[in-house]
Amino acid sequence: MPQVVTCILEHDGKILLLKRSNLVGTYRGLWGGVAGYVEELEEPYDTAVKEIREEAGIDADAVELVRKGDPIEFSDTYDGRRYNWIVYPFLFHIQSKELVQIDWEHEEYRWVHPSEVKKLDTVPGLDDVIAQLLGTTDIL
Repeated sequence: MPQVVTCILEHDGKILLLKRSNLVGTYRGLWGGVAGYVEELEEPYDTAVKEIREEAGIDADAVELVRKGDPIEFSDTYDGRRYNWIVYPFLFHIQSKELVQIDWEHEEYRWVHPSEVKKLDTVPGLDDVIAQLLGTTDIL
């Protein structure tokens, strides 16, 4: 079962969402957090820091871990293929919104209030990740 991290970056009460590009393998055009596969022998936290650097251009010294959520298991069908995911959620505080520089995996990004997430077409399970990390159900 593929293991992935989903990282939510927070600044001044807003969270960073990224729109997945057409160059990625799954969930093209959908909004999500910084995410990536946990490689063999890699700890999920290390994956999270690596993906934040790669996808958002932010070094580890510019983010602070706020909360590590419990793993979330779910199944989904995308593009005719069934996926069974284990998602490791992380919430990080970012020092400055101006640090964000997205890579090829995303075509745009937005800083949104958590209550705005339900208005966007998001990757499956994102609402569960955000609710767990922020300890709120006001996004659902």
